[in-house]
Amino acid sequence: MANKPPKDAPAPEGEEGAEGEAPAKKKPPMMIIIAAAAAAVLVGGGVTAFLLLKPKPAAEADAGHEKPKKKEKKKEEKGGHGGGEGGAPAAGAPVIKEGPDGVVFYTLPDIVVNMQAADGKSTFLKLKLTFELPDEETADALTPNLPRLQDMFQTFLRELRPEDLNGSQGSYQLRAELLRRVNLVAAPSKVNAVLIEEMLIN
Repeated sequence: MANKPPKDAPAPEGEEGAEGEAPAKKKPPMMIIIAAAAAAVLVGGGVTAFLLLKPKPAAEADAGHEKPKKKEKKKEEKGGHGGGEGGAPAAGAPVIKEGPDGVVFYTLPDIVVNMQAADGKSTFLKLKLTFELPDEETADALTPNLPRLQDMFQTFLRELRPEDLNGSQGSYQLRAELLRRVNLVAAPSKVNAVLIEEMLIN
């Protein structure tokens, strides 16, 4: 006689129950779900930190250095205050250099005017002028008035004739007239002298 398993014994694995039910599906372990969520959070946080903490582009990093550059540019336009070490000045800007005994030399941009000769022909006068100033404060006061000064010089020089500039007497009178006009513009400051570095009549 074959031994029958007891009625209370559980059915062996893989076999269907008495009523034909399928075996229950296994649920994924909860630890795998938690690990996947943690990995997503860490990756997202790493990307965010990278974007927020990455170095600024060179253009933004240099934005804080604009003021010193402006000061350097101003120094270059003035010729460096020590002999023009800052390089060539910008076109139309005066060159300011320190001279002996505390004086300051203030060189204007070249002046070119059209004069009328006695025979009616056009003649060009080119002047390179330097002012001898008592101090740097006078130079700082003169620079903003440079357009007025150039206008005053142009008006005066156009009225001259080439024969007015002949000889040392002509040069002396020219310097005296220019000095009088520059002191009108520089007042209350005072310019010591006008130096003619170059005078060409063509």
